[in-house]
Amino acid sequence: MHQLKIIQEDPYLKNYERQLINRIEWYQNTKDYIEKHFGTLYNFSNAHLTFSFNYDEKNKGWWFREWLPHAHQVFLIGDFNDWNRSSHPLKRGNFGVWEIFLPDVEYKDKLVAGSEVKIHVIADNGALDRIPAYIRETSEDENHNFNGVFSGFNTFKWTDENFRKQKIETPLIYEAHIGMATEKEEVGSYRDFADKILPRIKNLGYNTVQLMAIQEHPYYGSYGYQVSNFFAPSCRFGKPDDLRYLINKAHEIGLAVILDVIHSHSVKNRNEGLIEFDGTSLYFTGHHPEWDSAIFDYAKLEVKRFLASNLRYWMEEFHFDGFRFDGVTSMLYHHHGLTDFTEYHQYFEHVNNDAVIYLQLGNDLIHEINPNIISIAEDMSGMPGICRSVKDGGLGFDYRLAMGIPDFWYNLLENKSDEQWHMGDLYWRLTNRRLNEKNIAYAESHDQAMVGDKTLAFWLMDKEMYTAMEKSQENIIIDRGIALHKMIRLITATLGGEAYLNFMGNEFGHPEWIDFPREGNNWSYHYARRQWSLAENKNLKYEFLLNFDQKLIDFIKKTALLNQKDDYKILEDNENKILAFSKGSHLFAFNFGTESFSDFAIPLKEKGSYKICLSTDDEPFGGFERIDKDLVYKTQKNNDLLIYLPSRTALVFEKK
Repeated sequence: MHQLKIIQEDPYLKNYERQLINRIEWYQNTKDYIEKHFGTLYNFSNAHLTFSFNYDEKNKGWWFREWLPHAHQVFLIGDFNDWNRSSHPLKRGNFGVWEIFLPDVEYKDKLVAGSEVKIHVIADNGALDRIPAYIRETSEDENHNFNGVFSGFNTFKWTDENFRKQKIETPLIYEAHIGMATEKEEVGSYRDFADKILPRIKNLGYNTVQLMAIQEHPYYGSYGYQVSNFFAPSCRFGKPDDLRYLINKAHEIGLAVILDVIHSHSVKNRNEGLIEFDGTSLYFTGHHPEWDSAIFDYAKLEVKRFLASNLRYWMEEFHFDGFRFDGVTSMLYHHHGLTDFTEYHQYFEHVNNDAVIYLQLGNDLIHEINPNIISIAEDMSGMPGICRSVKDGGLGFDYRLAMGIPDFWYNLLENKSDEQWHMGDLYWRLTNRRLNEKNIAYAESHDQAMVGDKTLAFWLMDKEMYTAMEKSQENIIIDRGIALHKMIRLITATLGGEAYLNFMGNEFGHPEWIDFPREGNNWSYHYARRQWSLAENKNLKYEFLLNFDQKLIDFIKKTALLNQKDDYKILEDNENKILAFSKGSHLFAFNFGTESFSDFAIPLKEKGSYKICLSTDDEPFGGFERIDKDLVYKTQKNNDLLIYLPSRTALVFEKK
């Protein structure tokens, strides 16, 4: 076998060649087994077409099936039979599959779309009512009790065929939560998001929407990360067709939609989830010590099939254009990543190889279904090969979230004064990533906005945001905060990766953290919403940040800057806090300091003429309009470019 390309590019991996080859061989052995017994990986991922409710056109009726290999008895119950726990027993078949057939002639008027259902399972853990594992819809009553729902036939009319043939070359991602996307102190809806928020996102210039908290979860305050029903869109925000309406509308206006998919763990609730589903661990193999949740047993073929089918289901039933896989680090390691990764050997120790195989299978499957899919790994370990092809010893993701970047900014703002910022360290932190593995850069996501932390804007301006955001007011703290907010987002977006992400509201410096209703805040929705009116108020300075974000996204799109791989550090001045670098045909100059410089010299390699194409000091962005953007700057005899570089300002020059 030829040496893997990933090792050719990174000789430090030579000592781990056997482990990388094992990844390939174990994956291929698993895939061979699947193809032998299921025909294709695509057929393997059709469990949702077997389990729960599926219509039999030939026999005219609905089959209901469930995988419960250790159950003693199983009954289908619901409002169709007045919740009778004995009238509709399921029959045990092969491989622990239980089933019952409900013919139209008898149940057409009893089992109707919207009927609430459960299964009654008698097993070693007692006699319990459970929500079916593959149920496609749920309901929640006023006491927060959940049921499964019989959806009937899917009759939604899609009009997005043309969009689905397109590929998003550079994802510019707007991360959003449906429930908190409203300014009202309530839970938002799929329909409202589609009609009111999607146009905002489009107007800002983003090309991709990433949706949190879609898979059903019993506790709203879990941000959607404690999933109970993996095939059901959360009923808090509306019906499944309302979600389809949202995605169809997004496609109509040119926005791709990514699902934040949770395959790293599951809620431990028995009433709503899958724990002890047949009286045994079944789907799971332990407990996550940090998340207080159940960990999937990726070694089991049926668990791999459940999760792979889940990916196919969301793609085919809801037309999602990609997935952000949550908690990948936890999946990859038996210690769940609860350690620091400082040495290469740590990437290859305590690895959960069954989880690696599942992620390889999942990425192979979704790219087979749609070659234009966007596959993102939320991984903080930096494991080599996550965004490389399976044949090269990788896991097959398209992008990795650059999770170290927001951590860097927040540590910097919390622990160091402006005078202590190191320009070389800043440049290295933003450019240090694995060769030929694409990253998604971001200064903050929902993680940084959660209660107990602060948004980037609040770190910079703190309580002054409540009293000094009127445009008529002068305030040096607000001036500094607005200036650095723009600079941090500009340098992160242009240096930190091959794609970019923003969490909703942060584009205009939303001032407050996210805190969902809970006992500790008297079940208030005050912090579980977005105050869009702040950016729309012409008297407030939030508009400045919104204007700049729109300009930033437009600049990235027009220049295709994130596709350029030739960034080069030109100047590092730690005394004056100035950093200059080039990327593509553009020159960037950042002055993070408090002193302005006239005729500041930037040493270039060759002669040229430059003109400013973006300045953070423009008045519409809350700047002081100190820059003459009509000037053409020409290099001197020694190839120095002399520029005026005001304090706390970033300038982008385009070579003429």
